[in-house]
Amino acid sequence: MASQTIAVGIDDMAVYVPQLYLPIETLADARQLEYAKLNQGLGLTAMSLADAGEDAATFMANAVLALMRNNDLDPRSVGRIYLGTESALDGAKPTATYALDMLTQALGADYGADCLLHCDVVDLTFACIGAVDALENTLDWVRANPNRVGIVVASDVAKYELGSGGEYTQGAGAIAVLVKANPRLLRFEGEWGVATRSVHDFFKPLRQVRKHELVAEILHLADRNHVDVDAMLGRLDQTIAVHGVLDSNEAVLQLHKSTPVFDGPYSNDCYQQRIGEALTDYVRKNALPAGRPVAANWDRLAFHLPYAYQARRMFGEVFLREALAQGQGEALAEAMGLPLPTGEHDPGWAAWVKAVTKTAAYRQFVQDKIEKGERASSLMGNLYTGSIFLSLMSLLEADAADGSLKAGDRIGCFAYGSGSKSKVFEVALAADWAGVAGRFGLMERLGKRTAIDYATYEQLHRGLIGARVAPRPGVFYLESIHEARDQQEGARAYARRQPAAQMAG
Repeated sequence: MASQTIAVGIDDMAVYVPQLYLPIETLADARQLEYAKLNQGLGLTAMSLADAGEDAATFMANAVLALMRNNDLDPRSVGRIYLGTESALDGAKPTATYALDMLTQALGADYGADCLLHCDVVDLTFACIGAVDALENTLDWVRANPNRVGIVVASDVAKYELGSGGEYTQGAGAIAVLVKANPRLLRFEGEWGVATRSVHDFFKPLRQVRKHELVAEILHLADRNHVDVDAMLGRLDQTIAVHGVLDSNEAVLQLHKSTPVFDGPYSNDCYQQRIGEALTDYVRKNALPAGRPVAANWDRLAFHLPYAYQARRMFGEVFLREALAQGQGEALAEAMGLPLPTGEHDPGWAAWVKAVTKTAAYRQFVQDKIEKGERASSLMGNLYTGSIFLSLMSLLEADAADGSLKAGDRIGCFAYGSGSKSKVFEVALAADWAGVAGRFGLMERLGKRTAIDYATYEQLHRGLIGARVAPRPGVFYLESIHEARDQQEGARAYARRQPAAQMAG
């Protein structure tokens, strides 16, 4: 692998876990779904939910503040805070700027009103891989000058339409990552593999609606179908002045929705293909011997997990390739009762890929390499950009608790973002990794949340609850959105009214 003169990586991580969650069993009952299929088949137990007044900016601010306080960071020493998100609040103003303002509110009394004035912030968006892109960029930035300190944040609200096939995978939260030279937690080693193709497996387009259609729908709902819609809209075109939503100078309105357009099976196929292609690129860039197992030699594997069992369901083909390369084909053929395929173009290859995931060898591989990284995902749901970081935190905390890993052990990481792109990279455990991971408190926080009933969940999903369901002291919330149609229309104001009694970290 390529050598590095300066060790750079992750020094610490902090998670913000929303206070609210919905048990998946509650949702299954409401949707008349079989809970066992969701729980045992997909690994789903609960989904984290944003309370009223919570969004990607508040999540980010809460996670970063915890990270700074846990590490006694002077904000004036932090050169950048880069956010990966697909839950942006504005088409131009970065969500990270809102978080910067909240952090200045909290830290200004101790460090001055301009304590973050010289901190570089930006949003990076590429579906669920945006924060990994921000991390790779920040690692190079620190490598160029080891005196630099950066923070990378993944913050998202994964929201799907009520009753859709993605609804039970929802989740919400943020993870902040401290990037430094000579890190205590994780060192990054070698080149990164990447694979990118433009596909439409999952995306959030600007929906377009003609004014005529919008007005006609409203009149239909009001049982006013006799109104001449064309004549009504014609009156709006008499001047260029804008006095309302319909009274704009465009014939077609663009609507942004936080819920995606997606094709679940196709997205799974894209996920499986991209991680395999990125792994191939990783092998090439690091000049590894052809045919040498890679994933099998990593001590743990961390994945982007749109649902907890995604990786174990999608990784069978990589496992099969490496098992065949290691001469395990005959044993697998006997276990599955299938003839050995001659290669990946063999008509029986697809049957092998499907069957291999049911073998004892693959189940043991999952238990050894993947399972610990699934635990938090099962309780939080999909965090979009934060998912792979949650997987890392989950496995590191578990391994620190049972002492089954040691400094120098390596983790292979598989990131994915719809649209689509995968990145594969390796991290090694630094000298003090267990001490740092042992203070995450991830599972402890997940055990202290507030469960809500289905009725409350649906009201939150529809945006019909204004007051916070479970307010927490010391946590940032959205206070207001400027509604007047003037130069401040849509401006968001945030506040943190009380000192922290408990903070994420």
